[in-house]
Amino acid sequence: VRFEGEKVTSSALSELAVALLACNDARLVEEKGVWKTVGDPTEGALLTAGIKAGASVETVERELPRDFEIPFDSDRKRSAVIRRTPDGKLCAFVKGAPGAVLSCCTQIRTEDGVRPMTETDRAEILAQTSALGKQALRVLASASRAIDAPGVERTAEAVERELTFLGLTGMYDPPRPEAKGAISRCREAGIRVVMITGDHPDTAQVIARELGIDSAENALTGAQLDKLSVAELAKRIQRVSVFARVTAAHKLRIVRALRAGGAVVAMTGDGVNDAPALKGADIGIAMGRSGTEVTRQAADMIVTDDNFATIVAAVEEGRGIYANIRKTLEYLLAGNVGELLLVTVCVAVNLPAPLLPIHLLWINLVTDGLPALCLAIDPIDPDLMSRKPRRRSEKLTDRGFLPMIFLSGVLTASVALAAFLYARQTQTLQTAQTYAFSVLVAAELLRALGARSEVKPVWRIPLRTNLPLIAVIAGSCALQLWSVRGGLLERFLKTATVPLADCLWLFALGAVPLVVLEAVKVVRSARRKP
Repeated sequence: VRFEGEKVTSSALSELAVALLACNDARLVEEKGVWKTVGDPTEGALLTAGIKAGASVETVERELPRDFEIPFDSDRKRSAVIRRTPDGKLCAFVKGAPGAVLSCCTQIRTEDGVRPMTETDRAEILAQTSALGKQALRVLASASRAIDAPGVERTAEAVERELTFLGLTGMYDPPRPEAKGAISRCREAGIRVVMITGDHPDTAQVIARELGIDSAENALTGAQLDKLSVAELAKRIQRVSVFARVTAAHKLRIVRALRAGGAVVAMTGDGVNDAPALKGADIGIAMGRSGTEVTRQAADMIVTDDNFATIVAAVEEGRGIYANIRKTLEYLLAGNVGELLLVTVCVAVNLPAPLLPIHLLWINLVTDGLPALCLAIDPIDPDLMSRKPRRRSEKLTDRGFLPMIFLSGVLTASVALAAFLYARQTQTLQTAQTYAFSVLVAAELLRALGARSEVKPVWRIPLRTNLPLIAVIAGSCALQLWSVRGGLLERFLKTATVPLADCLWLFALGAVPLVVLEAVKVVRSARRKP
């Protein structure tokens, strides 16, 4: 009998409904006129179905008081609650995976009563389980057993045997609307999503297809995993993305196989049987609401809203932070290299110092410091999640990091040196130093615009996305103009007065490093395209 919401007058269904309530730890509570379940969501669904089918929680608790229970175990894939009947005897109510429950059943409950279970019955039940699974339903089986012996051992072996099969319950847990989009974003970001579940393989595959989880092969079960050697699993794990009917040991083995293949593994889970795999992964992620205390203790991170999309958002945030640290570091080091090269070259060829100590201090604290702070809080690039993940061995200062710093430093030093040498021919030393100082400041400020991205040219980066940086550049340009047009700042920085036309030429010369670096980006992007 398949129950779809309405009450059905069926003795077999009534007995199944009682079993759903008897082997259950969830509660039904009323809050402001709305009924809600408290406890495990699966047991809450079973509790609701049992009540709608005609069973009563009050009647079950009054007439069948709980004696003891045998908790769910991922190896047995069953749980049992033993209750005392009105005549003083015991009755065991068992629920779990259909295959696991069927292996303990010797009888079946039908509308005509209880009769011995045949192989045909088993085949029909398994076929119905598969049919429900292909509809993306999570299927659980229920069974019971009257225990005559008053001193029965409180073990699974003593209780979960010679059971009477009562029926199947199919539950649909629709994926969150944002889950499919989050998995799609993972695929774009080069992140492979693998589903590991204790559900039936058919159920797992249907849900995986709904979510967009690609798998070159059918779901691999725990029983099949046990037959694979380490080498065979290493080959198949690259093609299989859905694992079903697995235990805690299987989950840990899958995580270790993925890590052995060079993958950086993040494992999510909420149950006790997920704890070993969470501990064995590079980063274990526990669910904060539905997760057990053991899982939260074993995890490296806890998601408070139990939402997979939150994990994807955290990945994006992490990539953004990494990119900002890298661009800020590159910007600051390139500026320092430029200053060092400029001073070193002048000393090496026996030229006067192109910059005064106050100039260097001003550049490091104001010209470089403030834009660097703005780069550190730069918004995340929308295209960041379309790039492949970094390799495990990749360092912050990779092969492309140091050459770009050196190139930026050489360009900045070159334009400042050119301005200094030009002014030395016709102007005083103070004016030449002012030219070099002004060009260096302009080059650093303009280069901050291009430093926002290592791949995108500056004209493809909207200025409005980092208004603090634009404000800092505008303010610094105004201060620099003030410093060479007379007044208090000119005396403080020991600069010379520069005509406004020369200021424009100096600013244009300072734009040369930005233009060259942006041209390099365009050439690199063209080479990357197939």
